[in-house]
Amino acid sequence: MPRSGAFFLKLVCLTHKSTTAVPTRFVLEVVYDGTCFHGSQVQGEIQTVQLNLNKTLSTLLRMPTTTLGASRTDEGVHALCNFYQFDLAEDAELRTDFLYKCNAILPHGIAVKAIYKAADTEFNARFEATSRRYRYRIYQHKDPFLVNRAYFFPFALDRALLDQTAAIIPCYTHFESFSKRNTQSKTFTCHITDSHWEVHDRELHYVVEGNRFLRGMVRGLVGTQLQVARGKQTIAGFTGIIEGNDCTKASFNVDGHGLYLEKIAFPEGRLLQIQ
Repeated sequence: MPRSGAFFLKLVCLTHKSTTAVPTRFVLEVVYDGTCFHGSQVQGEIQTVQLNLNKTLSTLLRMPTTTLGASRTDEGVHALCNFYQFDLAEDAELRTDFLYKCNAILPHGIAVKAIYKAADTEFNARFEATSRRYRYRIYQHKDPFLVNRAYFFPFALDRALLDQTAAIIPCYTHFESFSKRNTQSKTFTCHITDSHWEVHDRELHYVVEGNRFLRGMVRGLVGTQLQVARGKQTIAGFTGIIEGNDCTKASFNVDGHGLYLEKIAFPEGRLLQIQ
């Protein structure tokens, strides 16, 4: 006896519901020494942070596993906080020693600080981040213990000029001049909420926070501000560079190992720490 249309539609819906599993999304909070890797993002078999995370998870979970990062960092750049998400089967749980085993397998230049479960599978570590904070460390007196940990810049600097340039940056939202070429960004708009210089013992730090950053942006901001502080550029020239939308006018000539991705924030309730 032929099924009625309504009965057949109900049967199809039930079948679809039973075979479409909703994965569980987990998120790793990681810290890494950028000098050990050729950047954070996967580039074939080149040693990167993401490649090592993918291989470690695939080994532990015994199946191919890929991650998605919250922020991309260039070669040499360190991270005190970055997040990588990955998916497992519906209602999956991780062993209580999963964090320990991750760190046992990962190379010495990277460590997992914590593991979270996302509130739902719509969570996206890259697009849901509400703010990112970077710190650039400079030292002006030779110190072998700061090699590859901060940028050696043994030149006289006008601190008042650095403070002035830093205060100018949040007044703008278009930063094409501080984006390296061949970027995948579709917009150069960034909302900077904090920009200032700090003194820490014998180091000088630039701290900047915003909703997003362009490729090479923080290093460009630092390098160009240092040009002003050395008297090689004026305050008016600095604002002109920002408004000129020409990256060839900015200075990106500062090393990556002075830069740290320090903090990433997400909306409250989107991540639950489990380890």
